[in-house]
Amino acid sequence: MMRTLLLLCFKLIAGSFCLAQEVAYETVENISYIDDTTDNYQAQQCQMDIHYPTSGALKPVVIWYHGGGLTGGRREIPTFLKNKGLVVVGVGYRFAPKVRVHDIIEDAAKAVSYVMHHADKYHGDKRKIFLSGHSAGGYLTLMMGLNKTFLEREKVDVGEIAGIISFSGQAITHFTARQEAGIPEKQPTIGELAPLYWVRKDAPPIVLLTGDRELEMLGRYEENAYLKRMLLLVGHPNVQLIEFEGYGHDMTYPGFPILVSAIKRILSEREELQ
Repeated sequence: MMRTLLLLCFKLIAGSFCLAQEVAYETVENISYIDDTTDNYQAQQCQMDIHYPTSGALKPVVIWYHGGGLTGGRREIPTFLKNKGLVVVGVGYRFAPKVRVHDIIEDAAKAVSYVMHHADKYHGDKRKIFLSGHSAGGYLTLMMGLNKTFLEREKVDVGEIAGIISFSGQAITHFTARQEAGIPEKQPTIGELAPLYWVRKDAPPIVLLTGDRELEMLGRYEENAYLKRMLLLVGHPNVQLIEFEGYGHDMTYPGFPILVSAIKRILSEREELQ
């Protein structure tokens, strides 16, 4: 009996693998998501890469913002997310100190608007767009998901966003924003450039991922735990916090499988409510 079950499992896995291989994926790079390209620096930075299936039904979309403290890094399409039945968008944006943190969040919002208007071209379902990113990228997703004004300026209703999945994002005022104001890195502040400042019960479903509280950067777990608590207190119905014990700030790999499962869970829950 056990041998029969093992053989059956092997056949099912092999069959699923073959089906996955039948879908071809392509990656297009250096797509500008802004209208005004007269500023050379902005034109260079405000580009995205898109990895997408070339056939089949419309797929959920993950807009991914890279980390780097809002001062560096490069847009990326995480390898783990490729060929997973998703459209994955790697977004570039401008950096401080060449621009202010407020401007960087505006770049991130413009990228969302572009994807909303062009998703079907890449077999993406604009009703199933998820914002995600690591560290600075996680911060950007939280700011857009909680402070509605950034997306509203780009004619995007934040209620159309399916979910926010933040990897080790700051919940207090970002340290680069504090630096702009002359505030020391280790002086916690909650101002208008803090996701915590904008907690509201009608935000999209939120998943907060962090490394081990003893290994993370500068209280990153505790910030996210406080954010979760305040979201629950204002009545947010769908917020989850996951801590990866034994992992530090660079916890993207244990996080990526959770991202994929969270997308499935959130979409399934939404269907049940409809």
